[in-house]
Amino acid sequence: MKEIYLDNNATTKVDDRVFEEMRPYFCELYGNPSSMHFFGGQVQKKVDEARGRVAALLGAMPDEIVFTACGTESDNAAIRSALEVFPEKRHVITSRVEHPAVLTQCRNLTKRGYRVTELNVDGDGQLDLKELAAAVDDDTAIVSLMYANNETGVVFPIEEAARIVKEKGALFHTDAVQAVGKIPLNMAQSGIDMLSLSGHKLHAPKGVGVLYVRRGTPFRPMLVGGHQERGRRAGTENTASIIAMGKACEVAQLHMDEESGRVRELRDRLQRELTALIPNTRINGGGTQRLPNTLSIAMEFVEGEGILLLLSEKGICASSGSACTSGSLEPSHVLRAMGVPFTCAHGSIRFSLSRFTTDAEIDAVIKELPPIISRLREMSPFGREFLAKK
Repeated sequence: MKEIYLDNNATTKVDDRVFEEMRPYFCELYGNPSSMHFFGGQVQKKVDEARGRVAALLGAMPDEIVFTACGTESDNAAIRSALEVFPEKRHVITSRVEHPAVLTQCRNLTKRGYRVTELNVDGDGQLDLKELAAAVDDDTAIVSLMYANNETGVVFPIEEAARIVKEKGALFHTDAVQAVGKIPLNMAQSGIDMLSLSGHKLHAPKGVGVLYVRRGTPFRPMLVGGHQERGRRAGTENTASIIAMGKACEVAQLHMDEESGRVRELRDRLQRELTALIPNTRINGGGTQRLPNTLSIAMEFVEGEGILLLLSEKGICASSGSACTSGSLEPSHVLRAMGVPFTCAHGSIRFSLSRFTTDAEIDAVIKELPPIISRLREMSPFGREFLAKK
């Protein structure tokens, strides 16, 4: 059975071009880039090239790019650095819909005496910038807000948020793991101090990430020891994956128009057909700007776990939300923060597309999902009551 993979916000296929770029650095060009000899030096040149490619995608300078192991490390490093830079400040601001990499870190800080403000979102999952402006005070060390939500695809007004925070003298960080490669970013024209991204979200391997640190931003490393990454992240570089990350960023730049064009059209067709064929559905975040590849659709009177299992039997891979919390039977914290009714939150499914998604795959979902929902509603007491009223 050939899989239909529509869970690209969880992880992505490694692009063949990316794999070929990294392959020689496992068994042939395996030198340590920090070594003085020519064998390591040629690897260092490729790491430098990768740094430049990442910077180009972000509209940044190469020396502003710090390679890490993942987006979670980048998020943690940014927040921890700010608290060390400003030890006298005891206030952190984030939102209620952040990825666990940020939200768990911030909630753990409350156990150490920090004051954490979690900003609310409206029914579409959008921020209230007036609430942000009112929350920032002289005690605020850092504000960390995601660029785009991993579950709903909702894009926050990050540039305006950064401007508000900078005017009040705090550092600003954004988790842009889902946004990079899907929508254009330009750090040269931005007020963002630090930004996180992850390789496996844009067709590079798992196990490599980046923290962008703007020139002049005070920074304290989370990992210390060696001199790697200009002293900002110690540890021998994961060279093959770093080289792959650079290539993935180069390829993403080439396909940016496709992400905002063909992929968006596929997503919109999927949304249009499913809402027409399945009664009592809602689009989570549908009333505001979203990533072009993401569709979070809620269907009343059914359980998301049942939907996913039956889709999986048909070879269709989707998600009920973040892969990092998929083991939980509780409704998504994102949907709860948005005020999505309980009967909808439990029946919410996320389809996340990529440039490898085809028209035929979208056709298959449109064909298979409506009868699955009808079957599950017939099995549910609430669903039977709903069907009886039709």
